[in-house]
Amino acid sequence: MLLLPTLAGCGSFLGVGTEAGAGIAGAGIASAVTDNATVATGIGLGVSAGARAGLQYLQRRVHRDAQNAVAEAAGALRPGAVGHWSVTHSVPVEPDERGQVVVTREIGNASFACREVVFSVDTAEDGAPRRAFYTAMICRDGTRWRWASAEPATERWGSLQ
Repeated sequence: MLLLPTLAGCGSFLGVGTEAGAGIAGAGIASAVTDNATVATGIGLGVSAGARAGLQYLQRRVHRDAQNAVAEAAGALRPGAVGHWSVTHSVPVEPDERGQVVVTREIGNASFACREVVFSVDTAEDGAPRRAFYTAMICRDGTRWRWASAEPATERWGSLQ
């Protein structure tokens, strides 16, 4: 956990680091508990699975925070207006994100209001600005706008849905 801030943005390193840390922790626990190889293997696999699940939970939380930031920014816009969104992650599993968002159309009525949005994610790659575009649906839930798109396995989110 102490290495999380240094690994933000390095998803593959973070995954490998989590597995390596879990392996070391599992070996330590197993050697303190048993001399039985089968039990030690079970402990190691359990610690590894727990660490992987914890990392995936953090990544889903980071993605949810970004989705909420896009939905909030788009909810305040009139169709065709361009707004800005940004998110500062409380857990530095991935770098903070920012971009622009535009409402392209409204769907539904006053009691079932949804919007289609196009948003960018602005990053820098080797010092050069890079902008990627995505589409999504948001819907009003009481007074808040929330992400309503189903999450397919996309390049942006990977296999985390």
